[in-house]
Amino acid sequence: MNYIFAHPAEIANSALLHIWMVGISMLLAIVIGIPLGILMTRHRKLRPAILGSANIIQTIPSLALFGFLLPAPWLGERAYRIAVVTLALYALLPIVRNTFQGITGVDPAVREAAEGMGLTRRQLLFQVELPLSAGVIMAGVRTATVISVGVATIAAAIGAGGLGEFIFRGLAMVNNQLILAGALPAAVLALGSDLILGWIQGRLTPPHA
Repeated sequence: MNYIFAHPAEIANSALLHIWMVGISMLLAIVIGIPLGILMTRHRKLRPAILGSANIIQTIPSLALFGFLLPAPWLGERAYRIAVVTLALYALLPIVRNTFQGITGVDPAVREAAEGMGLTRRQLLFQVELPLSAGVIMAGVRTATVISVGVATIAAAIGAGGLGEFIFRGLAMVNNQLILAGALPAAVLALGSDLILGWIQGRLTPPHA
């Protein structure tokens, strides 16, 4: 803890960079993942390909995935770009899966009633299915965010910065204070994001769910 109290500005800057990488990657994952989950509910034949691809990404070790993207055009020019894309890819599975499960879990009676009122498929999606499944979708976002906070520490291995820098420096120097200077704030970020998103999830979940 001595290092943390002695270098608050350095740790704060690394924490802000860590939050920025996770935040941008989560926005990217949400923009891609929710439409993919919706697509799975509309086209049964696409389900194996979409879920299979997301599952395969999860099986690739994070450090290996960072390495695979290093030679990529444009991405490889900036380490933080690789970090953001990698984190977004890792976040896809829980978001895609929960979006699919949330929408398909809507009560068929509610869906039939909405269709009986003359709602189009688009109206049904935005006025009935998404609002009722918002809590389940947010649970996926919550899981993905916590995972991303942890995986983002590995991004320091390719020079992307963040709290992982302290962990890698501490490992290289066999210095537990440096390791804790990165690990403790990362743990606080993970717990904090889990609590905040858990509260939002509770607000979005219908009372009867």
